[in-house]
Amino acid sequence: MIPIKDTIKSRTIPILVFTILFMNTFAFLLEISSRNIESLIMTFGFVPQNFFFNSASNGPVERFLPLLTSLFLHGGFLHFLGNMLFLWVFADNVEDRLGKIKFVLLYFGSGFVASLLQGVMMIHSKIPMIGASGAIAGILGAYFVFFPHSRIVTLIPVFIFPLFVEIPSPFFLLYWFLIQFLNGTLLISNMEWANTAWWAHIGGFLFGVLFALIFGKGKRRYY
Repeated sequence: MIPIKDTIKSRTIPILVFTILFMNTFAFLLEISSRNIESLIMTFGFVPQNFFFNSASNGPVERFLPLLTSLFLHGGFLHFLGNMLFLWVFADNVEDRLGKIKFVLLYFGSGFVASLLQGVMMIHSKIPMIGASGAIAGILGAYFVFFPHSRIVTLIPVFIFPLFVEIPSPFFLLYWFLIQFLNGTLLISNMEWANTAWWAHIGGFLFGVLFALIFGKGKRRYY
């Protein structure tokens, strides 16, 4: 299922969403234009073994900086495009609901928690983790709490024919979360070879739900 748009219009201009989209796009262009992409990803991607076990040989910058920089790297055009699509569809309303400061805390907090949980699940891995999907999963978790009455216009390919349907957001997001959980559970014994950071998605989503429940209590905007 591919989300196209939601049925709730944001009341404010999503400046931070535009900024994050621009930063990810700029970083992706730098990445694909690099002469040594593998070295760049090894340096700025989050490598669990380096974080949890090589802290003595790495300074604080080398150890903690990849938690941030890995959120702006992607493993190809489809990876980048998919993440940016989900960010575009869901994040504007969450920014509108939370405000700028809380939105930043949600986005990067979700990304950090997602990377750390995935890192714990594959703690000896030397494979770098990259992508904004953990941070965006936190946006989805917050959206799940804030907008239970929203509907998601979704593209469902049926053979070669595109089918567009409106799906209630709780069903769409719970289905998405179930897919992450089932894949993460099935691959837990062979996490080293997983191509997708399923547990990062799970951790980011749950962090987003918790963050929304705790910090989303202020003055409620009506839609």
